[in-house]
Amino acid sequence: MDDSELQAIRQARLQELQKQRQAGSGAGGAGAGAGAGDQAAKKANEDDARSAMIAQILTPAARERLSRIRIVRQQKANGVEDLLIRMARSGQIQNRVDEDELISLLDQISQQESKANETKIVYQTRRYNYDDDDDDLDLDL
Repeated sequence: MDDSELQAIRQARLQELQKQRQAGSGAGGAGAGAGAGDQAAKKANEDDARSAMIAQILTPAARERLSRIRIVRQQKANGVEDLLIRMARSGQIQNRVDEDELISLLDQISQQESKANETKIVYQTRRYNYDDDDDDLDLDL
């Protein structure tokens, strides 16, 4: 997907949001519909910016793998995207991330999650001091 295709997708999305905003303001008045439309437009712009940044960071093969992961685990894909964006902003990523680097990053995240979710069972046994002398139990009746 090159820049012209991405720009066309953005324009189509923006037109959809404008249509929704017009339909909302016509049916519900200018107050409630405009606020919801603005929020939807803002979210769409954030999503577009996020996807554009991910497109710059990842190679097409890595982006395809991340989209397949998103189908199965939405939160994990979002977490990986957040991590990639933070790494790019801090300068830790110099070149585009290919599929092998993405796989190693996913492995590291999985190991961290498994360590965090690891359950330990600790058995504590009580040690009794047994006295072999039964004199304490003998009662004089």
